[in-house]
Amino acid sequence: MAAGLAAAMPVAPALAESLSGAYLASRQARYGSDFAAAAQYLSMALARDPSHPLLLDSAIQAFVSVGKIDLALPIARKAEADGVGSQAGRMILAANEAKTGQFEALIARAESEKGSGPLVDGLMIAWAQVGLGDMSAALKAFDAVGKERGLASFAQYHKALALASVGDFEAAEKIFVADGAGALQGTRRGMIARLQIMSQVEKTTEAVALMDQVFGSDLDPELREMRGDLEAGKPLPFSLARGAADGTAEVFYSIAGALSDEANPDYTLLYTRAALYLRPGHTDAALLAAGLLEDLEQHELAVEVYRSVPQDDPAFHAAELGRAAALRAAGKDEAAMEVLEQLARTSPDLPAVHVTIGDYLRAKDDFKGAVAAYDRALALYGDSQPSLWFLFYARGIAHEQMKDWQASEADFRKALELNPNQPQVLNYLGYSLVERGESLDEALDMIERAVASRPDSGYIVDSLGWVLFRLGRYDEAVGHMERAAELVAVDPIINDHLGDVYWSVGRKLEAEFQWQRALSFEPEEKDAARIRRKLEVGLDAVLAEEGAAPLKVANDDN
Repeated sequence: MAAGLAAAMPVAPALAESLSGAYLASRQARYGSDFAAAAQYLSMALARDPSHPLLLDSAIQAFVSVGKIDLALPIARKAEADGVGSQAGRMILAANEAKTGQFEALIARAESEKGSGPLVDGLMIAWAQVGLGDMSAALKAFDAVGKERGLASFAQYHKALALASVGDFEAAEKIFVADGAGALQGTRRGMIARLQIMSQVEKTTEAVALMDQVFGSDLDPELREMRGDLEAGKPLPFSLARGAADGTAEVFYSIAGALSDEANPDYTLLYTRAALYLRPGHTDAALLAAGLLEDLEQHELAVEVYRSVPQDDPAFHAAELGRAAALRAAGKDEAAMEVLEQLARTSPDLPAVHVTIGDYLRAKDDFKGAVAAYDRALALYGDSQPSLWFLFYARGIAHEQMKDWQASEADFRKALELNPNQPQVLNYLGYSLVERGESLDEALDMIERAVASRPDSGYIVDSLGWVLFRLGRYDEAVGHMERAAELVAVDPIINDHLGDVYWSVGRKLEAEFQWQRALSFEPEEKDAARIRRKLEVGLDAVLAEEGAAPLKVANDDN
């Protein structure tokens, strides 16, 4: 069995010649979340010791993590036969039983000590009863789960899905109306389930109103299509759980969603992979799995998952945006841009695509192209919604880099109109005004407000110290600049600023130390040249060479 697995996997970059070597190589790969390499080395180790409990469990996890469930299953069966307690193995065996319609076996597993925990097992028993056609037993099983502490909302949500899966939409809607589904009802997927159910019980007007209340006017293609069908009086088919296998997939996905902000991503990934095994078209599970892989810096695997979403899927654009981001993270900038350009051609009316292109071009210093992309996005959005502050802020940065200060300031002030206390905008605009020597009192007020909102942001605290320096309030600037250098110790500009502040209060040896320290962090050459010149002749002489005003304490006319 294990020898066959090893043959099925690609050849490892550097083959380990011994059992211990293969195991150590696999452990190193797992520490780095390199699941593909871990699976390769574990296959080799199992070929030498096919009954080692740790190797069996680790191999199951590795194969599930890369989405090779067909290779994980025989190892899981071997582990179970050997009495190895592998949670990942039990999870995949249960998923396989649901997928192949072995519902009695699934119930027996969940009721024995071979299950995955009270929530998973209880919900699986209930869905298995649905698969067996015994809705009475299924509803009792859902209710039994709901009696467990903290599990009521999970149980009621899945009970509603099960009722809807057999066409009892009235009973399903009653659960949602009573808010029995709890937090799951408030998720995007839960809301889609609710809207589909409302459509089936002819609550079309109420469904449209609920949709507008929850999602607003900025709808993605799937939601836009749903809203159009509702307005046209076209019933929405119930698609979230079409049967017991789908319902079991939904169990895994629900738990993955609940774990995503709490558990380690590699653990949560197992649940998303199980959901995708049961229901390959589960787009939400695919997007979550890809996001988890990105968190784990497994960008190539993330690209593979994003690519699995078909072009006719309503969430295709989201998958393509994710794929572009993963390609960029993997250092494949040209491929990422190709994905975005193709998406702009096929989905030209999606503002998020143009925003992403703008962000990409801005990061590549193509500020003219970024502005054009942001312009297209803003034209598609139409009204200036509060959430668009970042788009105006980003375009303002691009304008500022193009030396178009009038357009830049207008964008920054529009961003503040939409979000008056946004610290990033307050800091950027305030700092820019300081650098231009304009409206220094207003700039100081902006930056003080930004610091009050983000007191632990070294860059914002640096701005406060710097505006005080530019105002000639040198003694006041010292503490803020020192704090900024503590918060962002290796930033060359912040250390350079601290050197200038020290010089201004007569602490010249400390100033020279900070300038030397700034140079050690490899600033841009133009900044480095100025720092080297300050080390040669001092700040006063550099200011004189530049034709700048000399250092002068505020309110000191001498």
